Amino acid sequence: MNSPASVLILVFWAILAFFLIIAFFSGFFTVQQQSRAIIERFGRYLRTAKPGLNIKVPYIDHVVQRVSLRVQQLPVEVETKTADNVFVKLFVAVQYRVVEGNEADSYYKLQDHVEQIKSYVLDVVRAKVPKMSLDEVFEKKDDVGLAVKNELDVSMKVYGFEIPNALVTDVNPADSVKAAMNEIQTQQRLQVAAAAKGEANKILVVKNAEAEAESKHLQGEGIAKQRRAIVDGLRDSIAAFSDKVGAVTAQDALNLVLLTQYFDTLKEIGVSAGSKVILMPHSPGGMTDIAEQLRGAIIAANESSKDPK
Repeated sequence: MNSPASVLILVFWAILAFFLIIAFFSGFFTVQQQSRAIIERFGRYLRTAKPGLNIKVPYIDHVVQRVSLRVQQLPVEVETKTADNVFVKLFVAVQYRVVEGNEADSYYKLQDHVEQIKSYVLDVVRAKVPKMSLDEVFEKKDDVGLAVKNELDVSMKVYGFEIPNALVTDVNPADSVKAAMNEIQTQQRLQVAAAAKGEANKILVVKNAEAEAESKHLQGEGIAKQRRAIVDGLRDSIAAFSDKVGAVTAQDALNLVLLTQYFDTLKEIGVSAGSKVILMPHSPGGMTDIAEQLRGAIIAANESSKDPK
């Protein structure tokens, strides 16, 4: 039977072996690719472990931080005022990473790098945008992003960070401002459309007036030629009729020709489509009046055709 002292010794050695096994395995650790591990000994920086299998002194050395070397992106929303007193929100995407070899600086020199980057972004944007109008902010947002990158690159390098890029991804003014801008653009386009429509109408009216004037001119020439032809035809008819019938005077021949033309006209009116009912005087006295009117009109037309004007 084992004595109590022997039991205590066995327990002691078992506990010691347990701690030795734990210490042995805890002395090994791995670091992932594109990462670094910050090692401290009794609270003091010792070294930076690289990717792969690493060894540390158990219970003495500690991995206090694993630092990623990958490019990370931080979105920052900034509200500021432009030169034309318009409040606008800018969304800036800052890409940053820890510089290889400066992992310890990124851990020890800066407590919260995210808040620090945000502070620099706010400061740069609120210093640059108030000097620009709203239209310039939209047109030159790349200049704002470049200014943020340059400022951050210089300021964060002291803490072991570099800034590959900073992009202004969106410019968002207030809804009322966007509505006003859209209304301005709509009215400007309506003015251009109205001016173009007015110019087109003007051209159309001018062309119609020119066409109508040309039509009236040609119509007048046609009527004048028609009247001259009628007068010439009547003159030839009267002369031929007088030669054949010697006892008939020129006045009688003219009346006969005029009445013939008159009845031909009535015939044309009667057979034309859409003709109306027309009441005409056909008493002997009425026929004399009609002949006098026709003769007077033809003589006036003949005289006008001889006018040199």
